[in-house]
Amino acid sequence: MIFESHAHYDDEAFDEDRDALLASFEKNGIGRVINVGASLESCKATLQLLRHYSFMYGAMGVHPSETGELDENGFAWLREQCLADKIVAVGEIGLDYHWKEPEAAVQKKWFARQIELAQEVELPVIIHSREAAKDTLDMLHALHAEKTGGVIHCFTYTKETAREYLQMGYFFGIGGVITFQNSKKLKEAVKYIPIDRILLETDSPYLTPEPNRGRRNSSLNLPYVAQEIASLKGISYEEVVDVTEQNAERLFFGK
Repeated sequence: MIFESHAHYDDEAFDEDRDALLASFEKNGIGRVINVGASLESCKATLQLLRHYSFMYGAMGVHPSETGELDENGFAWLREQCLADKIVAVGEIGLDYHWKEPEAAVQKKWFARQIELAQEVELPVIIHSREAAKDTLDMLHALHAEKTGGVIHCFTYTKETAREYLQMGYFFGIGGVITFQNSKKLKEAVKYIPIDRILLETDSPYLTPEPNRGRRNSSLNLPYVAQEIASLKGISYEEVVDVTEQNAERLFFGK
């Protein structure tokens, strides 16, 4: 079964058909799903989803673009939720310099605090890094984030950057971008990254792969991602599905 390692099914884009969509997963070969928090509100919504869907697990964290909302009270609540049933990671956390707000100092403060939280509760991290390759790596090294382990979500950097993360023992979340014609740099990186370090993800409802690019994304599109990885690495589709599922189990469940 395909293991969906990063989705946002609490998003309003799914309000009209969420139940029907999620109910269709099993017959379409989608097994377990990690629903990933991006704000305090989305973390609350994620906790609700986990109660309703047995195949869904969660990550608690505040996305760098939402860190302006964080204060000590909110952070204390976040810490408490990381101990809840079915929470398997801290994320998504990191740095995003594509937008000017919140400022980098605020993002860095809460990125560091959330890495320390992951170390405290002994959970892996789900890292968001956009236009911030050096600062992300520098902070992970400085905070000894290799101790938690984790995944670089929506990895789109070079194979040289991939080498740095491999040395830290991290996994790589590969999604719809790998199917884009202009993703040459990512395709080269995926050829380089060992298959036992790759996770399948969508970032639903975003980053829909070809041939459905431009529409709302869902885990039902993951076969396109798996097939592209299989083609790039010269292995079977079935091997990609099986190994990436094992990888996710190893990271999130310690199996």
